[in-house]
Amino acid sequence: MEILLTGGAGFIGSAVARRLVRTGHRVRVLDALLPAVHPDHGAADALPAEVEFVRGDLRDPDTVAAALRGVEAVCHQAAMVGLGLDLADAPDYVGCNDLGTAVLLAAMARSGARHLVLAGSMVVYGEGHYDCAVHGQVVPGPRRAADLDARRFEPPCPVCAAPLTPGLVGEDAAPDPRNVYAASKLAQEHLAAAWARACGGRVVALRYHNVYGPGMPRDTPYAGVASLFRSALAAGRPPRVFEDGGQRRDFVHVEDVAAANEVALTAVFERPAGFVRAYNTGSGTVRTIGETATALAAGCGGPQPVVTGEYRLGDVRHVTADSRRLREELGWRPVVGFEAGMAEFATAPLRGQLR
Repeated sequence: MEILLTGGAGFIGSAVARRLVRTGHRVRVLDALLPAVHPDHGAADALPAEVEFVRGDLRDPDTVAAALRGVEAVCHQAAMVGLGLDLADAPDYVGCNDLGTAVLLAAMARSGARHLVLAGSMVVYGEGHYDCAVHGQVVPGPRRAADLDARRFEPPCPVCAAPLTPGLVGEDAAPDPRNVYAASKLAQEHLAAAWARACGGRVVALRYHNVYGPGMPRDTPYAGVASLFRSALAAGRPPRVFEDGGQRRDFVHVEDVAAANEVALTAVFERPAGFVRAYNTGSGTVRTIGETATALAAGCGGPQPVVTGEYRLGDVRHVTADSRRLREELGWRPVVGFEAGMAEFATAPLRGQLR
């Protein structure tokens, strides 16, 4: 299969590229090598020799049109990721994620490419699934600074203020993006759905949970929490755990995510015109942020985590995946367990240390 892989020099994209090349696909990577992600511009050197690399901006229609020539399917990984710093980041998120996706889809409509695997995100859900003992499933409102300052981190029932029990969130849950990045990722899915309806395209959206593994970006405001912990430990500092460390997440290894993309690229060819479906992509194992920091510290013999009580208003308390749909419909199975994956990651190089 001839595949265009956008963002293919990035952390997840490069893992997908390696996987696709190993399984016999022809891969063309389009990546802008943005300095925030690739400060030394050397990431493309680490791609397999079989990959055709094109450096260019996804927001440039001529660049995208040229990259799509001869392509049968697109695996769209390019995005500005992470919570960022503040609302000053909003134009960059919308420009990179939404305008870039719109340019890509418009070019696909012209080129005849009708198969798309989209890198989505669990952030579209906002807070995860919660149950109240009295009122059943409820959706908590945004957390208030006054509660967080008082170290009341758990969201209460919005009806009776009773404690809630967190659970797994499924793909049919109503989206509730709670920061600009989340809104941009939901907009990508909506744009892809509109394209599929207009052109008879087929879309599989993989809603990634917390992806980690070798080659993660180093310590930046846009890095994932596992990378922030790993960067601190590499510098001899204790990981700083926000809130009380009890936030529930699903950490999934990057090699398992690459395998999910390969499965999705096969499946999207088997679906009817206009098909659009989202799939949670998580390990199925619930862990806390505090447990993750502790596992990484143990893995490298570094200092123990420090629980700070700090918070970011844009963060959610708990969000964990129900990934049964991906397992049952597409046959994907994660193979890297939390303990083994974190032990490997504790001493693995980060992006910028790979060369």
